[in-house]
Amino acid sequence: MDIIKTENLDFDYEILDDKGQVSECNPALRGVNLTVQKGEFLAVLGHNGSGKSTLAKHLNGILLPTRGKVFVNNIDVSDDSKIYEIRQTVGMVFQNPDNQIVAAIVEEDVAFALENLGVPPLEIRERIDEAMKLVDIYKYHKHAPHRLSGGQKQRVAIAGVIAMRPQCIVLDEPTAMLDPKGRKEVMKTIKMLNGMGVTVVLITHYMEEAAQARRVVVMDKGEIIMDGTPREIFAEVEKLKAVGLDVPQVTELAYELRKAGVDLPADILNEEECVKELVKLLQ
Repeated sequence: MDIIKTENLDFDYEILDDKGQVSECNPALRGVNLTVQKGEFLAVLGHNGSGKSTLAKHLNGILLPTRGKVFVNNIDVSDDSKIYEIRQTVGMVFQNPDNQIVAAIVEEDVAFALENLGVPPLEIRERIDEAMKLVDIYKYHKHAPHRLSGGQKQRVAIAGVIAMRPQCIVLDEPTAMLDPKGRKEVMKTIKMLNGMGVTVVLITHYMEEAAQARRVVVMDKGEIIMDGTPREIFAEVEKLKAVGLDVPQVTELAYELRKAGVDLPADILNEEECVKELVKLLQ
């Protein structure tokens, strides 16, 4: 069953003149048709300006279509009366964790949205403890967020979304500002949540992260140009390079070896697969 569906989604960024009139429209999305199944782990790839972050902001009504439709659990996101229900269903995590943290204590930050929604105090306590333990930041619950690492801060932000108990989490380049250790921590958390049945839409420019998804969508100039499994997508090395994207390092290695005449599969995604295939050639 679909949890998210877009139909011929267009979005234009409007530029206003000195009088507040629209002087120019810059298309960011063009005819995007996308479905996301419940429980899916979808990665969205694209170079800067491809439209992937603009698409992410449509998935819970932060932006509304210029033309076309976006549905969350069959609810039109442009229906103002349903926006609370939509944002309860689809939570958002952004790139910079510092921009998402609003409280001076970790547990207070995780509780912030629940308090604003008027959730009873006992239930808030239960939800935030559960969320903090789930992402392994409970031991820091009395700490000041600014004293945490980037990866820990991002997990605090994810805990705040989890406490809302959404069916889907959209993460817009959540590891872009993190070091390798922080990226590993966040990806572990994302995969754990998906394993529990939470739908995940991950906007990323890290190929190794996208390779861990079940499905990959590639965007260019506001359009979806590729849609398939990681193996299907990353086997198309030249097509990805043509739109300014790389592939996982081990896939790139296998690609160069094939060009040099080594008989390797085109869909290698990790080091273990590469080693296994090379060993076969030596036997």
